[in-house]
Amino acid sequence: MKTLIASLLLMAGLFGAGQARAAIDVYTFDSDAQEQTFRELTKELRCPKCQNQDIADSNAGLAKDLRDKTYQMVREGKDKQQVVDYMVARYGNFILYDPPMMASTLILWLGPLLVIVIGAATVVVRSRRRSPATVRAESALSEQEQARLAALLKEEEKQ
Repeated sequence: MKTLIASLLLMAGLFGAGQARAAIDVYTFDSDAQEQTFRELTKELRCPKCQNQDIADSNAGLAKDLRDKTYQMVREGKDKQQVVDYMVARYGNFILYDPPMMASTLILWLGPLLVIVIGAATVVVRSRRRSPATVRAESALSEQEQARLAALLKEEEKQ
């Protein structure tokens, strides 16, 4: 019985090891410069499916396809900018972690600044408003007004 369990565990371990080994991408390059370019590109390009993961770290099928395409283009001798231009043409500026400033991305660049300015202006305006204690102190009746009010109240009581 123990040997059967041991055999099953050994088979499961071997099966799992084969699956894990199959998941590792192995890329070979003609030069160290190509490999460096590939590594930089896969760290700079965002996976369109994962949204905030670069294609080097993503396990999505689309990220693997992008890694393969990047590898193919680097092996063909394309420089970094040509690969980036291809990816942007195909997937848009979203694929870049640092999109260029243009009319369509202006809100991304100026939005946080605009929120801070509006917040600061709101704090300044609210802090300059008069407090309720100040308003009450300014609206206190003078002696003449208090005497007149007392006279009116006495008149009202008589009626």
